[in-house]
Amino acid sequence: MGSLEKKVELFCEVFPKLSDFEKEDWEENFLVEFTHDSTSIEGNTLTLIETKMILADKIVPTETTLRELDEVRGHAEAWQFVKDCVKRHVPLTEGIIKDIHERVVPARGIGGIYRNIPVYIRGARHVPPNPRKVWEAMKDFAYRMEHDDFADPLEKAAWLHAEFVRIHPFQDGNGRTARLLMNYHLLAQGFPPTSIKLKNRGAYFAALEEYSVGGRLTSFLQLLQQNMERELEAFFTMYSLHMDVPELQRRRPELAALAMSYREQETAKS
Repeated sequence: MGSLEKKVELFCEVFPKLSDFEKEDWEENFLVEFTHDSTSIEGNTLTLIETKMILADKIVPTETTLRELDEVRGHAEAWQFVKDCVKRHVPLTEGIIKDIHERVVPARGIGGIYRNIPVYIRGARHVPPNPRKVWEAMKDFAYRMEHDDFADPLEKAAWLHAEFVRIHPFQDGNGRTARLLMNYHLLAQGFPPTSIKLKNRGAYFAALEEYSVGGRLTSFLQLLQQNMERELEAFFTMYSLHMDVPELQRRRPELAALAMSYREQETAKS
């Protein structure tokens, strides 16, 4: 069992043991950070604190533009929709993708509608398919989404994201939608969600370009793995006291040593 796989399984053991308050707190923090990361990568200038004010405190900061407010609220609504779908075991389909996009770009008149104009990605060598080819490309995407074989859920999540961005089927909101699709699949497979940080924007775009131009997924998959590793480390550091090592030794001995290492790290700090 690989290191990341073990950490994901340990997460699945620990998260249910959190109190309702702790679960809500973790989920709200992820909502705010994911929304801020995903919108700021695309140029939204609202800070993390301002994003929290809008989503958690229901306060609109002074001088917030309507466009940036809509982006934050739309992303949050789309994320809630994703979680609700996964909870109800709704499979990810082309129709669901359109429903997600419709929430990502509210009040624009383009939500869930494939583009009929050419689009260009600033600074990229890759040119997305001609609008006449988008419908066919998305049918192929939906087929491969259902039938292609992948080594593990993380590889499929990386492919979903990278291939969707390569097609760029919508006029706007493709990056935000791609990151939501990635997490849709992760949640559906029992993985925790993950958020690409603004500070990793350069490496992130370079990895997507490598896939779009050369068909190589390796760099993006590695970036995604490293990103999830960091987030799981932060989770375990915060909630290590919820790790019941004796119980794990009885039921899941392959995870007990990993849990013990986090408990010992926290004990050493205190």
